[in-house]
Amino acid sequence: MRTDLYQGHDYFNMNDLLTEEHKLIRDTARAWVKQEVSPIIEDAAENCKFPQHLLPGLGEIGAFGPYIPEEYGGAGLDQISYGLLMQELERCDSGLRSTASVQSSLVMYPIWKYGSEEQKQKYLPKLATGEWIGCFGLTEPDHGSNPGGMVTSYVEDGDDVILNGAKMWISNAPFAQVAVVWAKNEEGRIHGLIVERGMEGFSTPTMKGKWSLRASDTGELIFDNVRVPKANILPGKSGLGGPLGCLDSARFGIAWGAIGAALDCYDTALRYSTERHQFGKPIAGFQLQQKKLAEMITEITKAQLLTFRLGELRNEGRATSAQISMAKRNNVDMALNIAREARQMLGGMGIMNEYPIMRHMMNLESVITYEGTHDIHLLITGLDVTGVNAFK
Repeated sequence: MRTDLYQGHDYFNMNDLLTEEHKLIRDTARAWVKQEVSPIIEDAAENCKFPQHLLPGLGEIGAFGPYIPEEYGGAGLDQISYGLLMQELERCDSGLRSTASVQSSLVMYPIWKYGSEEQKQKYLPKLATGEWIGCFGLTEPDHGSNPGGMVTSYVEDGDDVILNGAKMWISNAPFAQVAVVWAKNEEGRIHGLIVERGMEGFSTPTMKGKWSLRASDTGELIFDNVRVPKANILPGKSGLGGPLGCLDSARFGIAWGAIGAALDCYDTALRYSTERHQFGKPIAGFQLQQKKLAEMITEITKAQLLTFRLGELRNEGRATSAQISMAKRNNVDMALNIAREARQMLGGMGIMNEYPIMRHMMNLESVITYEGTHDIHLLITGLDVTGVNAFK
């Protein structure tokens, strides 16, 4: 069992920008991860199973909807607190962070922002503690980067609607109690619906064969004439802007989380370079290894500065979708490159589960694709700076 020796890296004294509350939240999450998750994460990844016994602990450290107001069971924290929590979770594993960020940004966020008061009171407190886990149904088998092309739809039937269709690549689906599902009504307008496990015709088969995010449960959502009460439709938002607003929150969390994965790879490579001797000295003493390490911490620092500023803008309600896209794209790409360089520094040991690097690398191959691919986010920035839409 690997001992988690991580202590953190802060080359530009970012710690000075944090409040005492921020530091407490970060340090509490880090201590919990070290004690509860690090000792079991490799086994979870090898067995391709999310350790569900961690869910109450994630609730206790505030990882589920930390910015949700206290009246609905949240902690009422700011956006930087949310980012720090996601960073500490993904420092351990992207799948762990995925579970928390889906719950927070893709399930609790839309219920809080778009839901009725009755929906908020019913669902948010149980989601905040982890008693209930949710998932988010947007991507379909034939519609990923083009969510507006979805075919999942519903028709009205008295006090209910009848929902048909399918969603794919859904984190938390196999064990979630509720799903926030986006579907078209009879006029073709997109709405969000809260679908509960146990509704007849609703199934969540697990997806098998993943080489990435193996410590996260991924599944499908199948709707076969599912009868959903009209009271479960989110009343506060319709159109594609509804799910895209949720994705802004999730992508913000990913931008922070990816830094955590990069920090863990850098920390592992730095420590290994001082312990591994070749040609009569630690490999840390060779120029090429120092080049790798220097470039790693430089890129991490740049990402930290970018993301902290984005957190300030989110707190002020001024962050744009395009700014969030840039941070998500930059930071995940940065983390994946650092994972690959760190793997090389460890040589053959870099592929062994004694070290976390190969697991991070495989995870980040998913993170660079989901919630907006690397290329799609590039085009979002292109549209923002040129005003010309390259998507059509």
